[in-house]
Amino acid sequence: MRWDRQRTDDRSEQALVQLDGLVRSVRSPEFDDVTFHEVHAKSVLNKVTGSPMPFGWTVNPYRGCSHACTYCLDGSTEILMADGRTKPLADVVVGDEVYGTEQEGSRRRYTRTRVLAHWSSVKHAYRVVLEDGTELIGSGEHRFLTDRGWKHVTGGHGAGSPQRPHLLPGTKIVGTGRFARPPHRDPEYRAGYVSGMVKGEGSAEPEASDRSREFLAGFRTLSDASEPPISPSRSWQKGFLAGVFDASGSYTREVLRVASVDDAASEVVADALRGFGFRHTIGDYERATGARTVRLLGGLGEQLRFLHTVDPAITRKRVIDGTALRATSRVGVVSVEPLGIELPLFDITTGTGDFIANGMVSHNCFARNTHTYLDFDAGKDFDTQVVVKVNAPEVLAAQLRKPSWKREHVAMGTNTDPYQRAEGRYKLMPRIIRALADSGTPFSILTKGTVLTRDLPLLSSVAKDVPVGLGVSIALLDRELQHRLEPGTPSPQARLDLVRRARDAGLPCGVFVAPILPGLTDSTNSLDELLTAIADAGATGVTVVPLHLRPGTREWFAQWLAEDYPGLVPLYREIYGKGAYASKEYRAELSGRVGRLLRKHGLDRGSRETPRGIPGDNSGGNPGGRLDDDASGWPAGSFPLPRTPAESTRNATEGDQLRLL
Repeated sequence: MRWDRQRTDDRSEQALVQLDGLVRSVRSPEFDDVTFHEVHAKSVLNKVTGSPMPFGWTVNPYRGCSHACTYCLDGSTEILMADGRTKPLADVVVGDEVYGTEQEGSRRRYTRTRVLAHWSSVKHAYRVVLEDGTELIGSGEHRFLTDRGWKHVTGGHGAGSPQRPHLLPGTKIVGTGRFARPPHRDPEYRAGYVSGMVKGEGSAEPEASDRSREFLAGFRTLSDASEPPISPSRSWQKGFLAGVFDASGSYTREVLRVASVDDAASEVVADALRGFGFRHTIGDYERATGARTVRLLGGLGEQLRFLHTVDPAITRKRVIDGTALRATSRVGVVSVEPLGIELPLFDITTGTGDFIANGMVSHNCFARNTHTYLDFDAGKDFDTQVVVKVNAPEVLAAQLRKPSWKREHVAMGTNTDPYQRAEGRYKLMPRIIRALADSGTPFSILTKGTVLTRDLPLLSSVAKDVPVGLGVSIALLDRELQHRLEPGTPSPQARLDLVRRARDAGLPCGVFVAPILPGLTDSTNSLDELLTAIADAGATGVTVVPLHLRPGTREWFAQWLAEDYPGLVPLYREIYGKGAYASKEYRAELSGRVGRLLRKHGLDRGSRETPRGIPGDNSGGNPGGRLDDDASGWPAGSFPLPRTPAESTRNATEGDQLRLL
């Protein structure tokens, strides 16, 4: 009744929602600033297509999540667009093309990517000041790519809370350095551009010729615009550099140069470059053309500074596709300070999961875009506009009764948490579980919510009839080392307690021991202690996986290891010198020790209680305890992890690795 009294009766608000099947919208003091939109869904059983996930069907009774995270930057932050120019983050729109990065072999390279979502949120703001004078305003949760992996702006949410990886003075952020401001197209810039085009003997490319005609319209004759002044202004020099670059310059294979046919033009180019602080070289005369080439020095950071400072017209000469992020492209943090105020902050979702913010590689949120399918925004709406499919159990039961249903594995918790706090009121999951069990459908549940405890008796009951998947990842017991390796994750003891509660409820629960770190967590004593605790918790099976060091992860891990454990560097060179996986010799030696320990603790037996599709699975030839050499890190058909490197940032094994870096 108390919930019913909180119902939103403002029809104008509900009209704005435009949700199919909307029954009502509900607010409650129990959920600060969250509106629950109760809908009647037509379908809740969703087929997964084109995905590396080892399951084919999902059920999501909720859309949006009241405990989601927000990662935001100030709206004036300049974003590197796919045409080589910049645009304020607040002005970026869905569908824009921007630059992100992707891993290619052993290198990370710049690549074009599309903006999938754009949103804003009011957050406490922090100022990050870098060595080159760059200032970045963002929320404490925002992340930047550093030479030791992704790091948040700040370390946590208050005294006593776990410290997540975060920026500190001296931290090196990966990027090109701050972006330069574009020129004002005043009359002097226009005259300089026309002069540069004339000295460079013009260009037939439409972007350059159209700009030339536009700029000439303000002058009486061509000579009025093209004659260099005795003492050129900065604005004229910017225009001249843009014009001569459009006419006779090139930017290919990460080399930016300007070729000119006479000494006078070459000297004007060189003087302008010196005036703006650009290092350069002037080549010898070319026999075929009599031209001299002026070449810019300093790498991508200086090349972008040139392009943004002078703003040439021809887009193809501004692109950086495929350019590698160099080891020297690091800018140190000077300070991180709270502004003491809340500001409107913005973020985007891109296809690569990142973007370039004022020269720095910036992480974005990838999970929120699905909310835009409901005509909500992907920011605050994702956190505060939660759609509840109140008829999900009944619709699901009807779908499962169809003759075409083949009783394939169904995964829950793959998009939004089915056990978020509102489930305590709506109680959808017990009826969903019952519908799946009654139809003979195996299922798995992934959740962060402790509301799951409520349903353990029911899960225990239905597990007698259908396979129910539960699994927990535990890499080590050392609390201090865990803080350094996995900051922000639940303690090992909390995860062991979760295994124990599931086992006490009669549910099979396997444990994934990963990643094993040579020289840190692979000693016989450490593994013996961990497996003792796992066995005491009653785990039904164990999968053990050595650390994988795929390209990209490899570089960041090497930096971390050299700084924190330099004495282990020779060992890792020996074990990982030939590729991403530990050497056969190391795996064989570790497998022997692990095998003996598994037998010692009774974890080598495949459990008949353990159904297909969960860690510790014994069916189909997978032993209940083993050392896993497979790239996926999970037994075939297991839940809930992806199985391809492209999904590695959402893979628990890879996630653990990335947190090390």
